[in-house]
Parts: sequence; C-alpha cells; structure tokens
Amino acid sequence: MGAPFSSGVAAERSVLSSGMYKLEIELKRGNNLAVRDRGGTSDPYVKFKLAGKEVFRSKTIHKNLNPVWEEKTTLVLDCLSEPLYVKVFDYDFGLQDDFMGSAHLYLESLEQQRMIPVTLVLKDPHHPDQDLGSLELAVTLTPKDSPLEERRDSTQQQSLRLSELHRKSQLWRGIVSIALIEGRNLIPMDPNGLSDPYVKFRLGPQKYRSKTVPKTLSPQWKEQFDLHLYEETGGVLEIAVWDKDTGRRDDFIGRCQLDLSTLTKEQTHHLELQLEESRGYVVLLVTLTASAHVSIADLSVTPLDDPQERREILKRYGVWRSFSNLKDVGIVQVKVMRAEGLMAADVTGKSDPFCVLELNNDRLQTHTVYKNLNPEWNKAFTFNLKDIHSVLEVTVFDEDRDWSADFLGKVVIPLLYVRNGEQKSYVLKNKELTGPTKGHIYLEFDVIYNTVKAALRSVVAAEQKYIEEEPKVSKQLLQQNFNRVKRCIMVLFSYGTYINSCFEWESAQRSIVSFVLFVLVVWNFELYMLPLGLLLLLVWNYFFCSSRETADMTMEAMFEWEEDEDDKEDKESEHKGFMDKLYAIQDVFISVQTALDEVASYGERIKNTVNWTVPFLSCLAITALCSATLLLYLIPLRYLVLAWGVNKFTKKLRDPYMIDNNELLDFLSRVPSDVQVMQYRELKIDPGQSPNKRRRTNPS
Repeated sequence: MGAPFSSGVAAERSVLSSGMYKLEIELKRGNNLAVRDRGGTSDPYVKFKLAGKEVFRSKTIHKNLNPVWEEKTTLVLDCLSEPLYVKVFDYDFGLQDDFMGSAHLYLESLEQQRMIPVTLVLKDPHHPDQDLGSLELAVTLTPKDSPLEERRDSTQQQSLRLSELHRKSQLWRGIVSIALIEGRNLIPMDPNGLSDPYVKFRLGPQKYRSKTVPKTLSPQWKEQFDLHLYEETGGVLEIAVWDKDTGRRDDFIGRCQLDLSTLTKEQTHHLELQLEESRGYVVLLVTLTASAHVSIADLSVTPLDDPQERREILKRYGVWRSFSNLKDVGIVQVKVMRAEGLMAADVTGKSDPFCVLELNNDRLQTHTVYKNLNPEWNKAFTFNLKDIHSVLEVTVFDEDRDWSADFLGKVVIPLLYVRNGEQKSYVLKNKELTGPTKGHIYLEFDVIYNTVKAALRSVVAAEQKYIEEEPKVSKQLLQQNFNRVKRCIMVLFSYGTYINSCFEWESAQRSIVSFVLFVLVVWNFELYMLPLGLLLLLVWNYFFCSSRETADMTMEAMFEWEEDEDDKEDKESEHKGFMDKLYAIQDVFISVQTALDEVASYGERIKNTVNWTVPFLSCLAITALCSATLLLYLIPLRYLVLAWGVNKFTKKLRDPYMIDNNELLDFLSRVPSDVQVMQYRELKIDPGQSPNKRRRTNPS
C-alpha cells in the first residue's frame, strides 16, 4: 500500500510543479462587514491577489454591509503553494478607498474536482481582535488536461479580460446635468422654527453636496453640476436633505429617489420631487446626454493618432461650429509614458506605482506596475473638455496591500500651458505643491478646442470639485492669507503715495506733466476712455513690461512655506461646554481665513490679468475692452443703460429658473492667483544628476 501512495504523492507534486490546475471561484456574499462610511454603511468590493498581483476585482455594492455579489472567475495556477490573498475595501469616490479586512485561502488544503463552500473570516493584521465580518465563496480546484497550451491561452485571456474590465469600469456612458433650483415647505429643525438646509446627491459612487442656505424653509440653491452615467439604464439618483448644525451632528430632514431610466435623453425635465419621510419638495432640472470622447487606450491605438479620426475631430471643433453645443469645448488626450526615480514606499526598497489623472471631476487611472521605481504605463487617456482653463492633476500613488495608497508625487498642469505633441518630463511635487519630491513623469498632450466656445465659457460659472477636503484651522495659512491681502493693499497704497507726490510737487517735472494730463483728460473726458485706458495699460505691459520674470522670482521667494503642521485633536475628556465654544471659534477662524484668501486671490488675479500671466485671458480682456470702447463710442450711454435695465428686469420673466452669475467674477476665477501660479510652475531637472544620484542624495 505504501508504494502506490508515495507514487501518487510524487505524481501530484509533478502536476503541482507543472502548473496544471484550474481554480474556479464564485464570490457569493459578505456578512456583517465593517462600517467605513459616516452613514453607518460601506461600499464594499473584493480583490483577489496571487503572488502580489491582482487577478480579480469584483463590482462595488453600495451602502450594504451584507452585499451579494454572485460573481465568478477562473484562475490558472502555476502551483498551489502560494495562497490566494483576499482583500475587501470600501469604495470612496475621489478619495482613497478604506481597508475593510483580508484573509488567505490556502489552496493546498482544498479537495480537488468538487465544489467546496468556503467561509473566510476577515481580519486586520494590525488589529487582529476586531470583528470585520466574513465572505462566502464556492471554490472548485481541478487539474488541467493539456497544461502548457491551455495555461498559456487562459493566462493571456485572463490578463486581457482583467485589463479590459479595469478600463471599462472607469469609463462613463453619458452625463446627467442637474440644476438644483429650490426647496419648498421644508420642516423646521431649529428652535427658531427654521432650518439651515443643504442637499446631498449620490449616483453610484459619485457624491455631491450643495451649499447651505441659512434660516429658511424655502431655500433657493440655484446650483448646476454634472454627474457621470456608468450604467446604460441610468441608475438611481439618491437625494437627501439635511439641516446644518454647528458643533453637533446635522439633522436629517428627508430623502427621495429618482430613477433616471424613466427620463427621456437629450431633453430637460422639470421635476418637483416630494420628500419621502417628511413634508416638502425639492425642485430640479435634469438633462441626460451622451458622452462623446472618454477612453483609455494603448499608445498604438490612440484616437488622435488616426488621421481620419483627427480630421473629424478638428472639423467638429472648427470655427464653423462655434455656436453648436457650447458646453462641448474640445478634447484632451494625455499620453502617460513612464516615470523615473520614484520614491521607495515599501520595505523592500521598491514601490507598486499607479497614476491617477483628474480633470475637474473626471477621474481616470492607469494599471499598477509592481515592484518598480521606473514604471512604464504607456497609456493614452482621452477626456471631454468643458473649460479650456481647467487644470489636469496627475498624481502617482503606491498601491498598498492592506491600507490606503501611499502618495509618491503630484504635478498640476494648466491646459493652456501645454504644447501639442511634445513629450515632456515633469518633476513631481509634494502634496502641497510647494516643493519637489523624488522622481519625474513623462507626459505628452494633445488639446483640440474651439476658441470661440472657450472664450464664451470663460464668463460662465466654473465647475466646482464635488469631493474636496474640509477646511482646517491653520495659523500658518491665516498668516499667509493676511500677508497676501497686505501686499495687495500696499500696492494700492504705493499708487496713492505716487499720486500724492504729484500734488506735493516733489518732482516739478512730474507734477507739471501730471497737471497737464489731468486738465486735458477732465476737459475732454468721454466714458469710452475708461476701457480705452485699461486697454492701453494691457498693451503697455505686453510690449514694455519686463516684470513677468522678476515677478516669478519674487513670488518664489514669498511662497517658501514651511511644512504644514497637522492640528492635534482635542482630548475626549474635555467637557461639552468648552467643546461648543471651540467649535464656534473654529467656525469664525475658518470664515476669516477663507475671506482673506478670497480677497487676496481676486487682487492677485486682477494683477495677473494685466501682467499677461495667462496670455489667452489677457487677449480675451483686450477683445472685451475693445468691444466696450467701440460700443461706448458709437452708442449713447443712455441707450446702453436702458438695454441693461430692461435685460435685468425681464430676465426672471423670460426664464424663472435661470441661475444668475457675474461674468466679471467668473472671468477672474479663470485667472490663477499667485499661489496657483507657484503650484503650476514646472520644476527644472538638474541635467548633472541622474535618477540614481537623486535617489542617493534625497532620503525617502
């Protein structure tokens, strides 16, 4: 009996070493998974890994601690000695996903050629005592008949299937444009008989939060935003109304749902949705449209490299189509080639880098290159362009087995600054974008857009990011914003001092010239001279002002910030009264800090418009000033004022749901402030240092 048994063991080991096994896994469900979201739920998905490489990723089940997946996958194994590593994460749109637990499936212990139910208990290696729930699987392990051919074919098909699944999971099929107009007859949640309502929207993994309208039961929001449609049927839009409370948890007012599959596409729907759990209504305008150009492709099949497709795109955004579909400004293609000299984030001295590209609220990412500090992705990403003043954010992360991805570096690139078809190396920066970190990334851009549409979109409200970090109290940031406001005030003060010096006759020649100019201008003044004077200032700075280079140097000196210190959390033992005061002080602090930032930003943006920091916008300002000069010269002022008044008085009658905006402020919002100019600046590579030398000189 001993000999046959030993020969059977030898045969089994021979099969094991030859890679002759097929593992069929059915991911059934999860039970009592960990809570990771504020609402007491999670958005779980599951990853399978073999030998450190991801071989399967499930779909995401939203807002469920007992998800049912019922997904199947088949793996081809080289050997059974390597366990299958199973990890569960909570998906967070725009943020790093949260770890929910992991487990190992030891393949050597599985009985072959029959389906085996398996329950995996999830654990956190750093907190083994936590109860993180379990996963239910059905596993079938069978030997393969023709090991080499089938293993090679199946491995290739599996790799292609995973790559295609990863690509398709990121691409959206359409856009849902939502205008949140108002709320009606909401219930009071505060002692004064009113509420401070705001609205949360959720469509799959995407979230949006409106502004808060204080002390009202009939709030007027008038906000417009877009969400992506990943499902052909549209999906269900979840809407929840909350009451904002300072220092304590916000109060829930009510919720409702909208099934987007019931709406006709390419048509605007006026909807009054009643809240399900209380009285009141929410008024929306909803439009479903198809998405034109969103893709992820290999470098060999990029859309803009096909001459015929490129001609069609150039025709679509040609001058003759300047007034069709004004929101479709253009197309952006970004080729992510490779990175060099990245920071080592793992204990092995390597990293598992992947790259995330964000254009406003559009977010795509590359695959992960494992155990490499010089990864090559060679992918081309295509985005729809809705605003030529958008800034592309490219962030490199290190994939972590059990925790959130580690930050490796970031670069932000205004689209107006790129040159088409030029492959360029960008030095990676730290999280604050104030200094370099290790490594650089090679990118190539192709931006095609309609200039008329881009100019018209420059004077409408810019798209806001849906997911942004909550503002934190920072003494350093408050001091920085105060200094920025102080600099703007000092510029105005210096101009006032100069004018006063003319009155005081400190320089006789200057005072005589100023007096003659003053008399001539006042005697012959016409209103058209105001925009003409600003026009002359822009032209003067373009031809004669050499301060742009020196301004860059002074800004670099001004913004040499220290590393931000994380604010420490208050001790839980402090009594509630003190905490209430602390929350109140914190709100005041943040309001002052934000107000200083806004004042300083607008002052710097006006200066940067005149200084030709963004030539496109300065040219646009020249066009507007020329038009204003011509209108004021040809048309009497009373007619222009009359037309403006008639327009303002009849605007509400013509369109009751029009969202008001200030064209001048919207234009200035496209001009970068001094802080943004510093963040967008490219860092120069030292040609005398190779990536290996930088790695030795810069500690990770």
